[in-house]
Amino acid sequence: MPAHERMASVDALWFHMEEPANLMMITAVLWFEGRLDFARLQAVVRERLVERYPRFRQRVVLGRLGVPHWEEARDFDLDAHLSRLAVPAPGDRAALETLVGQWMSTPLERSRPLWQFHVLEGARGGDVLLCRLHHCLADGIALARVLLTLTDAEGAHEGVAPELRERTHGPGSGLARWMRGARVVAGTARTVLRKGAELAAEPILAGDLVRQGARGAAAVGKLLVIPQDPRTPLRGPLGTEKRAAWSDPVPLERVKALGRALDGTVNDVLLTAVTGALRRYLEARDVPPEDVHALVPVNLRPLDEPVPRELGNRFGVVFLRLPVHIEEPRRRLLELARRMGLVKRSPEAVVTFGMLEVLGYTPAAMKRAAVDIFGSKATLVATNVPGPREAVSLAGTTLGGLTFWVPQAGHLGLGVSLFSYAGQVTVGVAADAGRVPDPHELIRAFHDEVEALAGAAASG
Repeated sequence: MPAHERMASVDALWFHMEEPANLMMITAVLWFEGRLDFARLQAVVRERLVERYPRFRQRVVLGRLGVPHWEEARDFDLDAHLSRLAVPAPGDRAALETLVGQWMSTPLERSRPLWQFHVLEGARGGDVLLCRLHHCLADGIALARVLLTLTDAEGAHEGVAPELRERTHGPGSGLARWMRGARVVAGTARTVLRKGAELAAEPILAGDLVRQGARGAAAVGKLLVIPQDPRTPLRGPLGTEKRAAWSDPVPLERVKALGRALDGTVNDVLLTAVTGALRRYLEARDVPPEDVHALVPVNLRPLDEPVPRELGNRFGVVFLRLPVHIEEPRRRLLELARRMGLVKRSPEAVVTFGMLEVLGYTPAAMKRAAVDIFGSKATLVATNVPGPREAVSLAGTTLGGLTFWVPQAGHLGLGVSLFSYAGQVTVGVAADAGRVPDPHELIRAFHDEVEALAGAAASG
């Protein structure tokens, strides 16, 4: 690894996009069924994260003309990146969400490698791991896969395997050594590549939108002519205070059953409930429920290949127009499925990746202006990060559930995430406090919309 390595253009885009009111930070919250063994967690993070992926021990330095480079942090100290914090009394969900919102509003220290893990102790039910990682390290799907390499299949040998060290010292090619290490780390029942396959196996939102190699002026033209989204309380100036909330888990089997009854997919059911929740939120404020666009990140990296050691961003975005104007749940689901079908056949994701890559080479002011144009055409960022189908553990403690947010780029004030894990789906809301003061309102509306879809299925 050279002493100074120029940051890839698309990664530099996300580095330069950060502002106090719009932090370019990916946030994950993992809750556990009991206390985490902190010493064991330190060992796992060091060996599976810091030693494997160079970016976790490199800082960003600015070269000539403000071009960012990666530089080895010779004074790297794991204790500065993995810390313990107490959840304020009474340690309930509300206290935990408040603490997460505070850290979501706090920028990462730029003089160090751009990531931070906090073990939140004292929460009811068990400890919580809060992960904050800068978007310039990698995209959300890549970082989700990286975080999953910290886990073991339930019942497999837990802890750090000495054999992992062979990946840099043992015989064979670099890829072969990596593969052996990956298999050992993931335990006998689940390799890292298997975890990647799990991510692809049950896409909820955008896993099947990619048409590799598709390019065309038509897609660019469509992006340019998309009108600005309507002015609603969900859009507007942002502040530095952010709020976080997440739902009780929804059984994935129930979502599948609703899809079968209503002639839709898991994807359609969940997005229809999200769309209905937005409609309820606007109606409660006497705002006409007009259609809005969701900015949907789409993974462009093959999920059957390991995430490269250098990480990086490789994703595009599509604009999905949510049928907020439709009141009846079944009709809304059918229209959403129709629109999703059009998006799936579009080369938008690949085209926008190319546009983001080019933007990375432009001056910072031009980067911001271009991304703001993207943001003006949408109201929220909607993400999907499918996780393992079976329960896993971290440092010997069972993972109970998790949620995950990417930054709301383009000065958007609302992010909605869908995370599936071990037969459950969790919906997370991250919002600017000025735009959505109480994100629980959207969470409650989402659950109400799931019940409304159930009613529609029963009556049908």
